[in-house]
Amino acid sequence: MDIRSADAAEGIWSSKVPQVTAGFWLIKILATTLGETGGDAISMTLHAGYAAASLAFLVVFIVALGLQLRSAGYTPSIYWFAVVSTTTLGTTLSDFADRTLGLGYVRSAMMLSLLLLVVLIAWRWARGRIACQDIADPRDEVFYWVAILVANTLGTAAGDFTADDLGLGFGGGALLFGALLALLGATSLVAAGARVGLFWVAYVLTRPLGATLGDVLTKPRDHGGLAVGTIESSLFILSSMILAVLIAGEFNRLRKSYG
Repeated sequence: MDIRSADAAEGIWSSKVPQVTAGFWLIKILATTLGETGGDAISMTLHAGYAAASLAFLVVFIVALGLQLRSAGYTPSIYWFAVVSTTTLGTTLSDFADRTLGLGYVRSAMMLSLLLLVVLIAWRWARGRIACQDIADPRDEVFYWVAILVANTLGTAAGDFTADDLGLGFGGGALLFGALLALLGATSLVAAGARVGLFWVAYVLTRPLGATLGDVLTKPRDHGGLAVGTIESSLFILSSMILAVLIAGEFNRLRKSYG
């Protein structure tokens, strides 16, 4: 299945989501890392708790989704705000399920994997396809953002599972998920017809990569972290993400000008 729309193939980008490039994945990893540090900053550093933080981030997600649905086209600031809202909400939802409700990482990950599969099957049944770039119809948008929220919540549980239950630690978990993403990237080069499926697998895997990287920054040194504060880490990652979005936008503008 080709991940480009007909308009994109003709050089006209009408989708409300960005093209999937190396820059997209870099910004996505920054967004997922910010989701981990930002979620922990509210729920743990500021002592809001997982339930209260989840409710607060749910409101942010609803606002972000409303802005995204109302936008006329791809607007980087709105799109990436919506992505970050799913990563922060996914962090606190996962922690609430795993720790407060006591589901544990394995059961939580299994339930979320099933939920993501149900969302994707429902998307295919309702729309006749599953997409990752050609997103312009409001019905596709709703499925897209629900799938992203579930994928980011699942990724948080998977990252905690590898770091804690498997004993890999945060650094080991980051290396594992980085290697898996590199393998997926290599696979996509020789399996063009499976790129939509690979996209959603990669979307899940970038979340635990970002989560483990965030934990490397913020967790205490005796737990394998660098003990950088969650608020300080969040501000640094947010600045890096904004810079990356601006650079990507300028690169696309120049490419169109000389393309």
